[in-house]
Amino acid sequence: MKNKMLTAALTLAATCCAAAQAATPADSLVMAWNIDAISTWDPAQIGEVVTSEIYSNTCNTLVDFRVSDETQLDPALAKSWDVSADRKTITFHLQDNLKFADGSAATASDLAWSMQRVVKLGYGNAAAIKEYGFDKDNVDSRISAPDDKTLVMSFDKAYPTNLVLQAIAANNVSSLLNRKEVEKQAVDGDLGHKYLSTHTACIGPYQLVRWNAGEGVVLQATPNYWGKAPVLKRILIRHVAETGTQRLLVTQGDVDIARDLSADDLKTLDQGGKVKVEKVLKPQLFFWTFNNEDPIFKNEKVRLAMRYLIDYDGLAKSVMPYLGVPRASFVQQGAFGALDAKQGQPFHLDLDKAKQLLTEAGYPNGFSTAVLFGTLPHSAPIAQSVQQNAAKIGVKLNLERMANAQLFSRVRGREFQSAMMAWQTSVPDAYGNASRLVYNPDNRKEARATQYPSWRAAYYDPQMNQKVETALLEPDDTKRAALYGDLQKEQMQKGPMAIMFQMYNTAGISPTVKNWTWNGFRVWYGVASK
Repeated sequence: MKNKMLTAALTLAATCCAAAQAATPADSLVMAWNIDAISTWDPAQIGEVVTSEIYSNTCNTLVDFRVSDETQLDPALAKSWDVSADRKTITFHLQDNLKFADGSAATASDLAWSMQRVVKLGYGNAAAIKEYGFDKDNVDSRISAPDDKTLVMSFDKAYPTNLVLQAIAANNVSSLLNRKEVEKQAVDGDLGHKYLSTHTACIGPYQLVRWNAGEGVVLQATPNYWGKAPVLKRILIRHVAETGTQRLLVTQGDVDIARDLSADDLKTLDQGGKVKVEKVLKPQLFFWTFNNEDPIFKNEKVRLAMRYLIDYDGLAKSVMPYLGVPRASFVQQGAFGALDAKQGQPFHLDLDKAKQLLTEAGYPNGFSTAVLFGTLPHSAPIAQSVQQNAAKIGVKLNLERMANAQLFSRVRGREFQSAMMAWQTSVPDAYGNASRLVYNPDNRKEARATQYPSWRAAYYDPQMNQKVETALLEPDDTKRAALYGDLQKEQMQKGPMAIMFQMYNTAGISPTVKNWTWNGFRVWYGVASK
């Protein structure tokens, strides 16, 4: 029945009307998007960019990124907050009229339980809270609700307050779950994890009413919502994997927005003038990651050599216009502590240098290895370009394309030699990526620290871990930024991944859509209108 209802909703979205640009329902926003990466809606485990964007439009967080300046924060579930003089306690004062979709009142106790639940389950997103001193033993006392409208977070150290707000309070892990409903759905003490794999149960402008991995997602405006009601009643997301099909659909008016267009598609739409092309630089990096369990890639000279097989400038002109800018640093442009554009991308295609490094590493005749990549439109041409360059110095790269969900599963299980994929941080601070792409809390395979790309790559360097921790707790911002600068330069030489591009969030948007609102960290569906 659910699938039939979903199909009906998505068919309605695709039904063409007689008038031009009137193909989609007036009260709905219809998107074409490759959403094959969605695997769960549990905030304890969400790890994909597409899922996170949709989830953030169904589930509010304690605070939110400001539209006009993503380094600043605005109230959301919390209308205000106080910080103690020693920076070890943050007291959040919640909005007065928070209600779940069924009309029942939501309390700070529900929110405290929701956040404690993430830590206790121990899935990947537990790291977003645990790295600030919380664990299964102390989280009940350190995240507390002294009354229905107050949430208190107590820290073990004086972490940078703005970073904590960005990393926890503006993160999906601070969404407010309906504890009564989730506990009712719990199976064998799983705290509702199985239920939340296919449902949401939170407070936000929209509700997830339907999801089918092979068809799409339907969101419905939430009754009893505490904030400003969304302008449009429904968000209909059609799963469309092919970029050319997406371009055709948005050109014909069958969808309002296309989200996965190639550079050629975007150029065609831009020149055509009938569909708006919009982009915003986001904190997502596209990189080639190397499994350090593999004896070849355990050698840092091999990893460095691979960086010189990438034609950054050529790809920027041929494959990546509209999609991204060359970037080799693990810290995205715009973040606190980031190297500038020139310092953050010192590499260029240099086959002689790559050959020299491989010879020094003991591979004068090259080697053979596999490269996994997914369905992002730029993945295949980038992989093919690197493959061609590698062949010129005796390195045989065997390319294997797969669905994004399969790619993520393989990489998260360390079942790969090398892979090309993307990673997006949740904070505009160098620590965001330092804590995931450099720092590795526990390199044991059984640790299953899957939300750490460093762990996925089996990269563990105690000295690097210490440098990340030192920079985090440095109270002087100038010194802290300098520490991150040194760390970026060091990682570009011997880190576990060759970062290639910082990505744009791009879209082809029908002229019928008004007020499409986004920045690098968030997209606000509820503001859009027709």
